[in-house]
Amino acid sequence: GGEIIMKRPPTEPDFVEALARGLNVIRAFSLSHLALSVSEVAAATKLARPTVRRLLLTLESLGYVRSANGVYFLTPKVLELGTAYISAQGMWDIVRPRLEALVEKTKESSSMSQLVGSDIVYTARVPVPKIIGMSVHIGTRFPAYATSMGRVLLSDLTAKELDAVLKTPSESGVVPRLKFARKELDQSLAEIRKRGWAMSDEQLSFGIRSIAAPVRDASGRTVAAVNVTVNAAETSIAVLKKEHLPLLLSTAAAITHDFAAMSLLPTTSPLNP
Repeated sequence: GGEIIMKRPPTEPDFVEALARGLNVIRAFSLSHLALSVSEVAAATKLARPTVRRLLLTLESLGYVRSANGVYFLTPKVLELGTAYISAQGMWDIVRPRLEALVEKTKESSSMSQLVGSDIVYTARVPVPKIIGMSVHIGTRFPAYATSMGRVLLSDLTAKELDAVLKTPSESGVVPRLKFARKELDQSLAEIRKRGWAMSDEQLSFGIRSIAAPVRDASGRTVAAVNVTVNAAETSIAVLKKEHLPLLLSTAAAITHDFAAMSLLPTTSPLNP
């Protein structure tokens, strides 16, 4: 929620600014901004009010928003935009049984995420009913550098790719508990590459400890990460490494094998026919 940054339109003539604006209007809504007036959407998107009004009326006629008493709300139809990605990749069907089996053994929440800009975005999750400091669901974004899954994903990038990612502002709206120094991050990523997993000990938020491993495509590139998240007061680093890590590594390897076997690689670019 909050302020939406409008990406500068590319110079190519095929760029449709109206579509970009419409998507920005949808993104103005969030958990903390469920109901918005035309003025509030205009302020968040930095678009003129008449433009916003037309976009909202268009989205309303398409069924993506509804209005009542002068304010607009998203409708569940918006979910189709996100779930289309997950179902098109075949991810959920493949990943869910693997994560459910892992959760059954660890009795801790497990998730899968992918890198978008400088954030991780959750694409699968099997939670357990425990009190944990941050609310997470499919579509949640966190700054990659502050999470174990994020560091697994960053560790597979080339130096040039990493520079570009770290220059991209986070769109998560989350300020991690600990900042990072580039030297520390580079050392950490080199270590993760060598050992094949990452751990985050309360870097994102106080009380949250997690461990993550890579999911690879047939060519060996890391295309997603899976994790186990625990309450730091309940579960020590020793238990996380000794008990949960071997189970997580075998789960990540199994998902990697599944993706290769099904030729369904969770990529952000369209699969070649």
